[in-house]
Amino acid sequence: MSLNYASASVPRLSRAQARLLHLAAQGLLQPPRRKARRSDLVAAVERMRLLQIDTIHVVARSPWLVLHARLGDYPSAWLDEALAQGQLAECWAHEACFVTAADIGLHLHGRDLREHHWAHRHAVRMHREQRAPMEALLAGIRDSGPVRAADFVRAQGAQTPGWWQWKPEKRWLEAWFALGELMVLRRERFQRVYDLTANVLERLDPPFDAATCALPAAALRRRFILDSVRALGVTQAGWIADYFRLKPAVSEFELAPLLADGELLAVPVEGWTTPGYVHRDHADVLARAVRGRLRASHTALLSPFDPVVWDRARALAMFDFDYTLECYTPAARRRYGYFVLPILHRGRLVGRLDAKAHRAAGVFEIKTLFLQPGIAPTPALVQELAATIAASARWHATPQIRLLRTQPASLAAALRAAWRAAG
Repeated sequence: MSLNYASASVPRLSRAQARLLHLAAQGLLQPPRRKARRSDLVAAVERMRLLQIDTIHVVARSPWLVLHARLGDYPSAWLDEALAQGQLAECWAHEACFVTAADIGLHLHGRDLREHHWAHRHAVRMHREQRAPMEALLAGIRDSGPVRAADFVRAQGAQTPGWWQWKPEKRWLEAWFALGELMVLRRERFQRVYDLTANVLERLDPPFDAATCALPAAALRRRFILDSVRALGVTQAGWIADYFRLKPAVSEFELAPLLADGELLAVPVEGWTTPGYVHRDHADVLARAVRGRLRASHTALLSPFDPVVWDRARALAMFDFDYTLECYTPAARRRYGYFVLPILHRGRLVGRLDAKAHRAAGVFEIKTLFLQPGIAPTPALVQELAATIAASARWHATPQIRLLRTQPASLAAALRAAWRAAG
């Protein structure tokens, strides 16, 4: 079913305007206007609706990078502190994510909507096959309190199959986390400390609202759809389900009642064969975009797990940016590098860089930096990119920048000159 949205009364967005609306919703349109405050961190997660977790740390871990792109220079310890204070909670959403305390009930209740997710299916199978040791582990936590995987010693000579080589207790803890019996109380050096779900919920700020676990399945799916559209700013129907890993896919037919109720607005977007959908909360931002009143002035290095780029089809359609994370690709087959950071510049994804933070030596190494085809290294781009890289290097506590290779090759000399001039 295709909706008839071609009307003189409906504004039309150019692709550039759609990008600006998307970035405005994500908090990436303009750089921060002041120094970050603790409350800004939780507000950023609330705006995105979730913050994906990943453990790779050749540079700062992904959730810290996502926040740095939006908050600027902030203490990364704030994230762990917000979790320990109950302002954030961990759950399975898009993947393993931080969400706000106010939203955790939706995700605990929403597990039934995501029974297809690999983490849930794996946990169910593990409990079926290893019920006795899993139940014993859970009983031990009831009796003795919170635990870390590090509290369990791997049996000497034991080999654990699988990508991460986890010991059995870690796998059981993760399975109980996916099944909802355990939650993450806090993190210690990024290691999860697990406790009974009821104990973690008691510490939430704001207090846990049991009513969020009482929504009927259809109402909960509707809530996740609306939250996804709000977080994305403007989106095609086909991109919505991925945000919270919903199944089945969201269709235009399913969105029709939300349009009729005024919850969503449908707008044509240049080059899209299906409507763009905008949450009613962004009606004013949409109007500004149509009038050409949105201005992008931000330059940032994005995490591979940033909502802006984690959906390859969406990044390609929105930004003409074909992005794939290559850390799980054999080195000989990588095109750009191990953990490549997309470069956002004034409303466009203009390039990517592969970096490594050598923390002991204080060196921020850029192995490769590629500009997109057709992107010229103008003086303005060079100056803003140089400043962004330098700020990121300082935030990583690796202020010395080592640049090895760029494409075009002339960009390297221009960046080095900008860094020398800045002192």
